[in-house]
Amino acid sequence: MERRIKIALVGNPNSGKSTVFNELTGLHQKIANFPGVTVEQHTGKCTIKGDDGSIVQAEIIDLPGTYSLYPKSPEEELPFRLLCNPDHAMHPDLVIVVADGTNLKRNLFLSSQVIDLNIPVILAINMMDMVRSSGAEINFKELEKRMGARVVPMTARKGEGLKELKAAIAEVDRPAGKQHLDSRSMAPQVVDAIRKNLHVNSDYNAFLVANNLHLIETGEMSDEHRTAILDLTKHNAFDAQQLQARETLERYKLISNYLQECVREKTRPIQQSYSYKIDSLLTHRIWGYVIFLAVLFIIFQSIFTWASLPMELIDEGFNWLNSKVQSTLPPGILNDLLVGGVLAGINGIVVFIPQIALLFFFIAILEDTGYMSRVSFLMDRLMRGFGLNGKSLIPLMSGVACAVPALLSTRTIRNRKERMITLMVTPLMSCSARLPVYTLLVALVIPGDRLAGFSLQGIVMMLLYLIGFIAALGAAWVMKNLLKSTERSYYVMELPMYRLPRWKTIGLHIIEKVRIFLFDAGKIILAISIILWMLSSFGPGDSFQRIEQKYANAAIQKNIPVEAFEHDIQSEKLEQSYAGHLGHIIEPVIRPIGYDWKIGIALITSFAAREVFVGTMSTIYSVGDQRAAQRTLKEKLMAERNPITGGPRYTLAVGLSLLLFYAFAMQCMSTLATVYRETKHIKYPLIQLFYMSGLAYLSGLIAYQLLKP
Repeated sequence: MERRIKIALVGNPNSGKSTVFNELTGLHQKIANFPGVTVEQHTGKCTIKGDDGSIVQAEIIDLPGTYSLYPKSPEEELPFRLLCNPDHAMHPDLVIVVADGTNLKRNLFLSSQVIDLNIPVILAINMMDMVRSSGAEINFKELEKRMGARVVPMTARKGEGLKELKAAIAEVDRPAGKQHLDSRSMAPQVVDAIRKNLHVNSDYNAFLVANNLHLIETGEMSDEHRTAILDLTKHNAFDAQQLQARETLERYKLISNYLQECVREKTRPIQQSYSYKIDSLLTHRIWGYVIFLAVLFIIFQSIFTWASLPMELIDEGFNWLNSKVQSTLPPGILNDLLVGGVLAGINGIVVFIPQIALLFFFIAILEDTGYMSRVSFLMDRLMRGFGLNGKSLIPLMSGVACAVPALLSTRTIRNRKERMITLMVTPLMSCSARLPVYTLLVALVIPGDRLAGFSLQGIVMMLLYLIGFIAALGAAWVMKNLLKSTERSYYVMELPMYRLPRWKTIGLHIIEKVRIFLFDAGKIILAISIILWMLSSFGPGDSFQRIEQKYANAAIQKNIPVEAFEHDIQSEKLEQSYAGHLGHIIEPVIRPIGYDWKIGIALITSFAAREVFVGTMSTIYSVGDQRAAQRTLKEKLMAERNPITGGPRYTLAVGLSLLLFYAFAMQCMSTLATVYRETKHIKYPLIQLFYMSGLAYLSGLIAYQLLKP
C-alpha cells in the first residue's frame, strides 16, 4: 500500500527545521545558527517504509521560522497562508513542529496553535543533546498526553531520532482532535459565521482568519464574504489586538502547567554558564567591536595569504593547457577561439575558486557557531542612528557572500521603513562577485610587502570591505531622513546557544557555493568571453586587411620580417575591431577617471555580473597574442603601456579608482531583479542603479584625480 502526503515543517527560528529537512530529504539547504536563514518555502521528497510494509511518498515543505500564527513580518506570512487555508495547493496532510528542547515554553506556544488547527501533528523535540547536558529531564509520554500529539525526541544535527521520526510519519494519519484553547468562546458570532461561509478546519482556524483578515488575498476569499466578515467584526466589537493578547496569556498559562508536569530542570545562576561568560566579552560595548574587527582582519589576511599558492598553481595549469592547445591545433580561428576565448574565460573563473571557498568557509563558521547573532545584537545600538536595527546586520553580513539571498533575508525585519532602507543599501556590501575583481587589482597595484608582519594586500582587501559597510551606513542615514514613517521600531532577537561547527554541513555549503559560482556565474562569463572574442577578432569592412598591408609595406621598406611587427599589428586590429569601436564610444565618459577603451569594454560587460570584469580583461588581452599561453592575466596587465605617457597603464591611481568603482557600482542584474521582486515597484531598483553608479563614478574620479602623476 502506498500513500502520498504533503508534510509541512514548522517551528521557531533557529529551532533546527532546516536540519530536519535536510536529514529527511537528503538535500543540502543552507542552515545556520541564527534566525532568518529560511525566508522562503523549500520543498523536497522523502520515501518512508512503514513496519507493516506500507510506503509513504512524502513531499516535505520547509517553511520560514515563526514564533506564532500571527505574522509580524513578510516571511511569517507564508506559514499562516499555507496552514490556515485548507484550499491552498500546498496545504499539508501532516505538520511536523520542530521545537527547541532547551526553550520548550516558547516553542510549545506555536505547537499548541498548530494542533488547534485540527491538522495531524508530530512534535519533534530537537537539540536533546543540549537538554541532557543541561541536566533537564523531559517526560515524553506525559508531554504527548498533554499536547495531544505524537512526540519524538531528536538531535537532528547528529541524526539522532530520525528513524523514530520516520516511523511516526508512517503511523500518523489523523488529527489528534485535542483543542488547547476554546477560541470560539472569545468571539462566538464571528467564529460561527466564518465556519459557515468559509472552508476552515476548526474554530481556531476561523478565529485566526478573523484576526488576520488583511492577509487573506482576494483569490482566497470572495469580496462578499470579506465584506460580511468585516461588518460582523465591527458589529461585535471584535478587537483583534486585545484578543491576541488574551489568547497569548491563556496559552502560556496552559503551557506552564504542562511543563510543571512534564519537565524537571536543573537550575543554576545564568552568570555561571559558559555562554553568559563568553557573551559578556563578545557583546561588550568596547571589546565586542574590537573583537569583531579582529575577526574580520584575520579572515581577510587568511583569504589573501592562504589562497595565493593554489591560485598560482591554477594559473600555471592553465598556462600549460594553453600551450598544449596552441601547439597541438593548427593556427587559425579555432585555435584562437579556444585559447583566446574559451580557455581565457574559464581561467578567469576557476582561478578564484580558492578565495571564494575560503570566504564562504569563514562565513559559515561565524554563522554556525552562533557568533553572527552576537554581532547583530552588538551592532543594534550603532545601526539605529542610521535608520536600521540589529536585524539589518544579518542581510548586510550575508551580502558579503551574495546580495540576492541577503535581500530575501530582509523579510525578517518587521518595520517596513527599516526593511526598505536595508534593501536599498545591502548591495553596497562587497559580495563574493567583487572578490575576483579586488584580488586582481590589489595584486596588480598594491605591493606584496608586509606591515607589522601582516600582508599589506590583505589589509587593503579588508579596507575595501569596510568601505562598503561604511557606505551602506551613510546611504542608510540619507534614506532615514528622506523616508517618513510613524511605525514604531523595536528589536527582539534570541541569542542561540554556542555550538561547534558542523564540518560536514560547512563542507557541503562551500561545495554548493563554489558550484553556483562555477556554473551560474561561469556560464555568463564563458558566454560573454566567446562573444567578446568574436567582437575583438573581427572588424568592420576591410580594416584588418588594411592594417596587415600597412605593416607588410613597412617590413619591406625596412627590410625586416613582418613578424617583428606582430604585437603592433594585433594591437591595432584590437583597436579597430567591433569591440574596440564600442570601447571608443564610451571612452570620453570614462577618461576622466583614468580608464581607456579596453577597461570601458569590461565595464559594459560586467553590468551582467561584476565578476565578468576579470573574464573580459582576460579575453581582451589574449586575443591575437601568441604569447598569451605563457603569461598570466596579471603579467599581461602589468606589461600594458599608456600610449600617451609611455608608462604603465595600470598605475596606483588607475588601480585604486577601479577598486573604488567596483566597491560601489551596481553591476548585478540579479540584484536589481530581486529588489524589484521584493518592493514590487520599478522605481526602487532604478534609484539603486543610479545612486550606486553615481557614487562609483564620483569615488573613482576623486581617487584618480588626486593620485594621478
